[in-house]
Amino acid sequence: MTTEVATLAGGCFWCLEAVFEQLRGVSKVTSGYTGGHVANPTYEAVCTGTTGHAEVTQVTFDPDVVSYRDLLGVFFSLHDPTTVNRQGGDVGTQYRSAIFYHDDEQRRTAEEVIRELEAEHIFDDPIVTTIEPLKAFYPAEEYHREYYRRNPNQPYCRAVIAPKVAKLRTKYLQKLKI
Repeated sequence: MTTEVATLAGGCFWCLEAVFEQLRGVSKVTSGYTGGHVANPTYEAVCTGTTGHAEVTQVTFDPDVVSYRDLLGVFFSLHDPTTVNRQGGDVGTQYRSAIFYHDDEQRRTAEEVIRELEAEHIFDDPIVTTIEPLKAFYPAEEYHREYYRRNPNQPYCRAVIAPKVAKLRTKYLQKLKI
């Protein structure tokens, strides 16, 4: 089995992790940090906004089962790519919308997808998602991993993550793991 890795920032990493781990062809999802200027940042440091990092989800997937383009389709449908440094009530540079590409093919695909979404006027406002090279990825602390699965009744999970998971199940049912 061939695997590839996608690294995406679309607000809180708990949300993206909960969604991507349900897709067929995805073998691993890791929440973490990238895009900053401090090595080995902690969650507390990232939350200050001074490290420059985004909360990201790194998705390991089989491109023969789910394509990078498909992952980007899910990504753009489950967060707001038109707000700078914000997803709902989560505000700060760590919540920015960004695609951290691993190679030129991913960069080109991300650019194409954004051009297509803009041409189709899918969103009322311009897409502000940045496309940046992945330089370093730092896994989040253990207590952030599989957060939704372990804490489904936590208020943030119920109010913010559960609706995203429900939307995934409605819109992408055919792409979900059984």
